[in-house]
Amino acid sequence: MSTAESSGVGPEYQSRNIKWSYMDHWTMRSPSGWVTPQHGIKYADRFYRQLAGVGFQGVDPFEFRLLAQAQLFGSARKAEQFAQDRGIERFVNMFVAFYDDRTHLAETHDALLRNFENKVRAFEGITLDSFIVMPVSRYWLVEPVTDDKIKTMAECWSRIGRMLKTHGIKLSCHHEFYCALHSREEIDKFYAYADPEYVGLFIDTAQHEIVGIDSTELYLQYADRVTGFHFKDTHHTDTVDDYRTPPDPERAASTTSRWFWEMGTAEGLVDFPKLMRAIKSKGYTGWLTVEHDKADIGGANYAESTCRAKWYIDNVLSPIYP
Repeated sequence: MSTAESSGVGPEYQSRNIKWSYMDHWTMRSPSGWVTPQHGIKYADRFYRQLAGVGFQGVDPFEFRLLAQAQLFGSARKAEQFAQDRGIERFVNMFVAFYDDRTHLAETHDALLRNFENKVRAFEGITLDSFIVMPVSRYWLVEPVTDDKIKTMAECWSRIGRMLKTHGIKLSCHHEFYCALHSREEIDKFYAYADPEYVGLFIDTAQHEIVGIDSTELYLQYADRVTGFHFKDTHHTDTVDDYRTPPDPERAASTTSRWFWEMGTAEGLVDFPKLMRAIKSKGYTGWLTVEHDKADIGGANYAESTCRAKWYIDNVLSPIYP
């Protein structure tokens, strides 16, 4: 049975401009408590069947989750094949972990390049569009954030992006609200210094909204450099410098215990229809990614958040730009 047949995806859907991928933060119940899909084959089976069942076509894994799947199935390629057999088209982007993110320090750059060369070799059995990275450490570990530090960060990622391009992989920078490249001024300086041929921007709608950046305006400015999106929402903006909170502002901030929400909640701050119209106006085609980060806080769960988000895609966003 083909991937299209097993997922219920017909030719008319496959010919659309946009495909939807899912960024894997998923947890689910088990006899031993909450586990990730990589806990065992039956959990991975449930995970991929649920995603395909509501219409997701791709998956964006974290590096550490993909490594766990490679151990579970024997290789990254066999893990992808397992997903494909359950209706997922492919793994699209990988969010990279396990690297020294002190890119503001030039002395880290040689080792970082070797690290990323090793990552390319580790996952050479699958085709990934992008390696997604947080381009520098948490703000409180780097400040003051100076022009010289930003230039050093840009030099690092330009170098790594150049290497990745030779392997057909894009380098995509993802700016968490607490990283040391989070404000509009810092982001603008970084992309002015970074080589546009090798360093792309991966827009996370919630992360930028928390800082007070309009994702649509950011996209329109950098459309030629945007390599993808994380579609998720937030109910809060950071007005008290929570981004400086050690050790982890996502978990220890004073503003809220839950920063991130699925699309379609009444309290959501991100204007997704506006962004979708901008994406259409620029003729963007390819993958968009839904991300649910810590969706299980406060008794919620990933399955519910994912179904709500896909309903929102099908009934609000796809009519704007299918």
